[in-house]
Amino acid sequence: MASVLDSKPSSSIENDSAQTRKARIDRLKNLQLRMNEARKLNHQEVVEEDKRNKQPANIEAKKRRVEWEEEEEKKRKECEEKGENYDRVKLLHIGADEAERWERKKKKKNPDLGFSDFESATHRQYQRLTKAMKPDLEQYQRQKEKLGEAFYPTADTLGLHQVKDSEDAVEKMVNDLEKQIDKRSKYSRRRTYDEDADIDYINERNAKFNKKLDRFYGSYTAEIKQNLERGTAV
Repeated sequence: MASVLDSKPSSSIENDSAQTRKARIDRLKNLQLRMNEARKLNHQEVVEEDKRNKQPANIEAKKRRVEWEEEEEKKRKECEEKGENYDRVKLLHIGADEAERWERKKKKKNPDLGFSDFESATHRQYQRLTKAMKPDLEQYQRQKEKLGEAFYPTADTLGLHQVKDSEDAVEKMVNDLEKQIDKRSKYSRRRTYDEDADIDYINERNAKFNKKLDRFYGSYTAEIKQNLERGTAV
């Protein structure tokens, strides 16, 4: 008795085998497409995570601060158009305790303690310049959409042709630099005067010369000077 497979024609068997092969090939192609898509998504996520890790720790707080300042500026302009004082309008919605705390914080904010060192002076200037900046988030979004992945710089990014500064931004930078130069020309570093210091000079020129000697050789002659003062010098 012949089997069922023997009863089928050879063309039908070949057709079933071709369909099975085609289905497997289609399934393999589909798996390859999904693997490529997953690999691409993983790469994008790795890039985004690397960008987040390279950003400052307080980037989210800075973004919220910028959004809050924009909202405050918008409300201030609306009050100015109505002829109202924005500070007074704002205080109408704030409790007395909170208003008093806000006023104390405003007075303590960034106090001018005078010159202490160049590092603190540079930090104060950086804080002042960054707070004076008013970012244009609409222009930021337009550039982000236009440049795409090139918007985020990498180690190979030159940044010479991707972004072109506007004339207003260049003009603002020039004005700020001119203000810094003008202020620096009028600046004189305050020097403290020690009334208890020993008088070892005969005039101002001699005092400057002695200070210069002490700055370069003071550490080497300190012991000799102490011995002369005690009268125990050999």
